[in-house]
Amino acid sequence: MGQTLYLECKSGISGDMTVGALLDLGANKQLLSEILCTIKAEGFKIAYSRVKRAGLDCMDFDVILDEEHDGHDHDMEYLYGHLHSSNHLHDHEHDHDHHDHEHHHDHEHSHVHRGMKEINEILDGTAMSQRARGIAKKIFEILAEAESKAHGVPVEQVHFHEVGAVDSIVDIVAIAVCLDNLDIDKVIVEHLTDGKGTVRCQHGILPVPVPAVINIVSEYNIPVEIVDVTGELVTPTGAATVAAIKTSDKLPKEFIVKKVGMGSGKRDYGLSGFLRAMIIEEK
Repeated sequence: MGQTLYLECKSGISGDMTVGALLDLGANKQLLSEILCTIKAEGFKIAYSRVKRAGLDCMDFDVILDEEHDGHDHDMEYLYGHLHSSNHLHDHEHDHDHHDHEHHHDHEHSHVHRGMKEINEILDGTAMSQRARGIAKKIFEILAEAESKAHGVPVEQVHFHEVGAVDSIVDIVAIAVCLDNLDIDKVIVEHLTDGKGTVRCQHGILPVPVPAVINIVSEYNIPVEIVDVTGELVTPTGAATVAAIKTSDKLPKEFIVKKVGMGSGKRDYGLSGFLRAMIIEEK
């Protein structure tokens, strides 16, 4: 009998926030670490830690990249320097549990943007269950479709930049493994909360919500609330995850909360900065 997951996205949603929330709900950290070790990509290690967001205890899942592979995804100065923003987070220093990975040095990928063929080869090469692999592939397919539409190229010609970076591959594999491990078969997401303004990426300065996110919420009829915050609260990985796994946008009239998980974000927008996830049971 599967479980029902409710994702409350009041501070947005990203890949790492989702993994943190699912781990906090009780997904098996040891199993996850073992499977992440089988990803045939180089230049990353994993850290798990407990951090405070808005004074509350949250699980932080961090993909730490070496300099060559760093996509600046958590560097507020890089993302918003054009807006003279410097909101850095400093409450991220305690109870770290690092997992260094033995990496396969596939040097031909070091400077190549991966396409869906390469992504699928990496996913097929991991020790994930078939169910988890199916979830991961679905998330990537949704991302590829959104990027294809944004850039006006066929899906098979989409070469992922931020999305194909090692941290996104790790995040998506981790999400899929945790959902499978928790036996989630229903997912409720009422709506997404995103900010406004602009954000820097490898394509240049983009409007928020970013084009890939707009394409995903449009294609999958996901309600969005735009709040008065300058910044990207919903990442393409976060939006694609919701599109891939959401089964409903309506909570039951009455339900019991069986467990709560809090996944920390890395960017400080002055909001609570976490994704709250709940295992619920309809009364």
